[in-house]
Amino acid sequence: MAKLKWGMIGGGEGSQIGPAHRLGAGLDACFAFVAGALDHRPDAGRDYAKRLGLAADRAYGDWREMLAGEQNRDDRVDLVTVATPNATHFEITKAFLEAGFHVLCEKPMTISVEEGEAIVRLAEETGLICAVNYGYSGYPLVRHMRAMVAGGEIGRVRLVVAEFAHGHHADASDADNPRVRWRYDPATAGVSAQFADCGIHALHMASFVIGQEVERLSADIVSCVESRALEDDAMVNLRMSGGAVGRLWTSSIAIGRQHGLTLQIFGETGGLRWSQEQPNQLHYMPLGGRLQVIERGEAGLSPEAERASRVTIGHPEGMPLAFANIYKDLAEAIHARREGRPIDPAADLYPRAEDGLRSMAAVFAVAESGKAGGKWVDARPPLFR
Repeated sequence: MAKLKWGMIGGGEGSQIGPAHRLGAGLDACFAFVAGALDHRPDAGRDYAKRLGLAADRAYGDWREMLAGEQNRDDRVDLVTVATPNATHFEITKAFLEAGFHVLCEKPMTISVEEGEAIVRLAEETGLICAVNYGYSGYPLVRHMRAMVAGGEIGRVRLVVAEFAHGHHADASDADNPRVRWRYDPATAGVSAQFADCGIHALHMASFVIGQEVERLSADIVSCVESRALEDDAMVNLRMSGGAVGRLWTSSIAIGRQHGLTLQIFGETGGLRWSQEQPNQLHYMPLGGRLQVIERGEAGLSPEAERASRVTIGHPEGMPLAFANIYKDLAEAIHARREGRPIDPAADLYPRAEDGLRSMAAVFAVAESGKAGGKWVDARPPLFR
């Protein structure tokens, strides 16, 4: 298969997320990095892009210049990744979809439910791919969990417990650090801090694995660092579309936790547990049986897990390889559309605009419920009610 052409907006020098995207996009020779508007400072962005190997005429100063430059090229990019600050996601994603480009947007896809619904409708109208980078869903054993649940190996799911807790914002004396402060300021972060930042990853993971969406929720949110206007800890109770009960904890003041993304699924006939800090092992306990440890890369895993695994058993795989699986899925989806054939079912797992919209609806529902003392609220976006 010929390489597809890929461009990136944001993710410039010093970015936390940019290198993971560039590694992920290039890992399987699915995409060639050919265009970029990498920095809000035009000269810095152009310079860095050229140092990464982009041609001078495709090292753009900003996203508008990139859109104008790519739109009429015969060799224009096939996929654009948007990795800019949250408040810019809607405008950029909308503009590139309207111009006929497939888009992968960093989360959150938008900062309002209304914007999210507009993107979902636009993707439907144009027939273009609009994916959202819930990159942790790319881990091989997360995909194997999904396959086990779908295959009925643990029976009907009763309970899903998701966590994404860390302690990196626990120091109250660091509250005025600009890299921390903006996350808890409604003027820059919106209606939610920790849940919008990390909690939606845990929520998407739960929905992705069990195949159910959140319908109602009740939230207890708190600012443990009292100077913060937005929450740094949240406990959310969930009721899922297929009858499962959900419990979700997310925190930025949990000293001793580093990353803290974990998922536990409890069904009628078995239970599963996976942790992002130990991504090569999946713990499986069948009812009345012994605990089993499923290793990434071992024989007999699901097609979804086998397709997503590159490194031999016993060697670690990390976040950039999980991102690479999202890009690998998107490459297969783009090729399938061009060739007029069905997508490989093991690749049809990339997060959609609909997932981004559901996440944003959940963010606003958590904020509403938390302010109302844990009142149960509808977590579905109006478009899906």
